[in-house]
Amino acid sequence: MVTWYPLKRRSETNRSRFIQKLVLYYRSSVRYGSRFGGFNGTFGSVTHFSWQMEDRTGPELVLVFSGKRKSGKDYITDLIQDRLGPEICCILRLSGPLKQQFAQEHNLDLDQLLGPGPYKELYRADMIRWGEDRRNQDPGFFCRLATGGARQPVWVVSDARRLSDLQWFRSEFPRQTRSVRVQCSDETRVQRGWSFTAGVDDAESECGLDGGVEFDWIITNEAGAPPLDQQLQPILKAAQEAASSTRTDQ
Repeated sequence: MVTWYPLKRRSETNRSRFIQKLVLYYRSSVRYGSRFGGFNGTFGSVTHFSWQMEDRTGPELVLVFSGKRKSGKDYITDLIQDRLGPEICCILRLSGPLKQQFAQEHNLDLDQLLGPGPYKELYRADMIRWGEDRRNQDPGFFCRLATGGARQPVWVVSDARRLSDLQWFRSEFPRQTRSVRVQCSDETRVQRGWSFTAGVDDAESECGLDGGVEFDWIITNEAGAPPLDQQLQPILKAAQEAASSTRTDQ
């Protein structure tokens, strides 16, 4: 439920324009989740409208996904959101705010950095080093940016890469956080276009969660493994129960 703050008396025309802008923002927030943080600003003559949910102090479930490049993390997290619906589940990409900040500071094309093409590969190693420096200064920097505008009861973090990422979510949301590992063989990754790149595939951004973590679920994403729908059933069940508890509380 959206909390409506008292507004000064205004004409019906201005009120209608306000509602139209609010609807446009809501549709955008549902589609993109908290890709680059939250919202706090003005609509025309309306001052300091704050977007928030009534009595919502945090998510009911946080699914933190990790896995090697070309393991299929994005495909699986998109599949989960499709099953649950964007009004229940948002996808949070820690690389989104990282790439946005990196693009701003280095005058690069953000859309291409966010896309699947070769452009981002030209800057991946430099971006990894830059991101490491930021994390060393503040381990939760990109996690806070990514979650700033999330309002759905189920959060899916699609690209945790370091132990510090998982630790941040477990510290901030200890009851809600569950970890999921997506894995497949190197042969399968090669078939999907992966090739080993020094400074990338041997860096912490790829290897930081390879060991020392007891994952709640492990998904094997390749031919010969059980069907994904079957492997995802316990995760989807947990998400649906979390969403149901939110509706019950309201």
